Order: sequence, then C-alpha cells, then structure tokens
Amino acid sequence: MLPRVDLSIATWRARAIRYVSIYLVLALTLVGARFFTQDVRPTLRAAQDREAALLNERDELELRVQALTNPQRIRDWALHNGMRRFAEAPKTTQDITGVPAPAPLSARSTLEVKTEWK
Repeated sequence: MLPRVDLSIATWRARAIRYVSIYLVLALTLVGARFFTQDVRPTLRAAQDREAALLNERDELELRVQALTNPQRIRDWALHNGMRRFAEAPKTTQDITGVPAPAPLSARSTLEVKTEWK
C-alpha cells in the first residue's frame, strides 16, 4: 500500500513559505556578496592598467639600454674620455720573478701498450 500524501492547504502554504524564505535568504546572500566585493573590479582594472604601463616602460628602457650599450657607441665614449685601443697603447714587458722553475722532465718515460688481435 502506498503512503497517503498530505495535500491540504496548510501543508502547501508551509511549503510555499519555506521555499520563498530559502530564495529570499539566497538573494540576500548574493546581494551582500556583491556589495562587499564591489570595489574588486575597479581595483583589478587599475592594477591591469599599472601593469601595462610598467611593461611599456620596461620595453622602452630595454631599448635604451640596447642603444646605449652598442659597441660603436662604447668605443666612441672610450676614445672621447682619453682611453686608447690596446693595439695602439705602449706596452712594457718585465720578467716574472718569484716563481720556481718547473722540475725537469725525465728523459725516459715508460709506456706499455698491449695489443690483442682477434
């Protein structure tokens, strides 16, 4: 036998009140979450704009560094400041003192080699 289902007006009214109150609580929760997080999106947009500006600045600075470290530009700067090229600079030589001479090599060294043919 099947259990009897209560279809009275009081039961339906209680169910309707319960469902409406659940929906009301969910709606208030969503509205509250939106209210407390309303500043997240503008802050995120501002951070993205700052990131884009910093990336552009980094790229520009990288190009400036590459232009300033050009070998020709460095060479011109060095010559302008009185530096001379190594090939054109006067060179002096001097004996290195205080270093002991290496031990003489033995005239006879032994090396044994064994070869097997198969």
